Amino acid sequence: MDHIKEITDHNFEAEVINSEMPVMVDFWAPWCGPCRMVGPIVEELARDYPGKLKVAKMNIDDSPNTAAGLGISAIPTIMLFKGGEIAERFVGVQPKNRLQRAVDQALD
Repeated sequence: MDHIKEITDHNFEAEVINSEMPVMVDFWAPWCGPCRMVGPIVEELARDYPGKLKVAKMNIDDSPNTAAGLGISAIPTIMLFKGGEIAERFVGVQPKNRLQRAVDQALD
């Protein structure tokens, strides 16, 4: 997980909203089975786009304010931010190729 940034309510704006590059954020919780299924896919994507995509994880139990502010009602939720705005939102386990397409579009 050395390619993945852990973010919280306190550093979300600095790490995601103000990021120069697109950011993929995995909103998750340790007790969530589907979150554990999507975790390795998120880690692969972090390794696949070094220096082009920032990949972050936010534990919604530890940082509930950001998740609530973004209207996250189910996890895992993966959001792709570009220029501080939400470019894509995925709820539930997603295949890697679907997430890759969204990342590729955000990088164009």
